[in-house]
Amino acid sequence: MPTLTEVVQPGPDQGAAPAAPAPQPQPALQAEPQPAVAPLLEGPPKPPAFLLAAEGEDALTQRVLADLQRQIDLMLEYRLRETLTPALARMADQLIRDTRVELAATLREVVARAVAQELARLRQR
Repeated sequence: MPTLTEVVQPGPDQGAAPAAPAPQPQPALQAEPQPAVAPLLEGPPKPPAFLLAAEGEDALTQRVLADLQRQIDLMLEYRLRETLTPALARMADQLIRDTRVELAATLREVVARAVAQELARLRQR
């Protein structure tokens, strides 16, 4: 039974595929960046030309517009929340102040009317 470190040559009944060369150990530290990292920094990969031709310009336009619409919706919602939050807080504070003033005035009227009715009843006795 061969081990993982042995190179096994195929026999005549196993096909004529050449044996794979043994992998060379790579140094632990490399001074230059890996080529696989560079495309990640450039943004999303572009689809191959044959896919663009297959799906057509209209489909590509629709896909780009749908993606752009999602981004615009998110940005609009963020900006609206950012702008409306302070304005709505000020309006709520003002509404609370106005309601307190109205409630105090109504309460004074109710108490004054109740006192007047009680005094009138006491005079009739």
